[in-house]
Amino acid sequence: MNMTFAVIKTGGKQYKVAANDVIKIEKLEAEAGDVVTFDQVLMVGDTIGAPLVEGALVAGELVETKKSKTVIIFKKRRRHNSRRRNGHRQLLSTVRITEILTGGAKPAAKAAAKAEKAPAKKAEAKAEAKAEPKAKAAKAASAPAAEFKDDLKLIGGVGPALEKKLHDAGVTSLKQIADWTAEDVAKFDEVLNFKGRIEREEWIAQAKDLVAGKGPRAKADKE
Repeated sequence: MNMTFAVIKTGGKQYKVAANDVIKIEKLEAEAGDVVTFDQVLMVGDTIGAPLVEGALVAGELVETKKSKTVIIFKKRRRHNSRRRNGHRQLLSTVRITEILTGGAKPAAKAAAKAEKAPAKKAEAKAEAKAEPKAKAAKAASAPAAEFKDDLKLIGGVGPALEKKLHDAGVTSLKQIADWTAEDVAKFDEVLNFKGRIEREEWIAQAKDLVAGKGPRAKADKE
């Protein structure tokens, strides 16, 4: 029987293949170097399936999976001034055909060994991916807290000019602002003529975050 070629079906399309042929097909759930098999064999040499050739199998090696060239889709509606342009890139797998098998034969020993290793590699990769966030969280938890810097200019909106006004009013520490009460806010708002700025820019919340070791918000001296 002539076995120089076979016709397989995958991704809703048919392909005529022979040993060492390289074909591009719809994305396969496999990694580069994995052995892939196609059991929907419609024809092998002179033998035509009904619809499939019983016991036939085509084996190949996945070379790579990547996006194809962009396909432009342009739609226009006459007399409606409507135009729509979209692009699409299909994920395609490149496969090198290695064997055309009949009579229930299995892929070569080397290929079979690769096929057995593939699930193990995938399971190992999944386990590593699952463990990585926990490792990062543990590292973050063990990291020393950022050193607290008691600087009024770390509050968003406070620059050298406002800092001097606050110092003159007896306010020299972020911890002081973090402990302000509503009465304190009203007092300094009036004394320094801030016109509601303290509440508007959330100075107390900013000061509490800074004392807790969080980073400063964006600063811009509006004076």
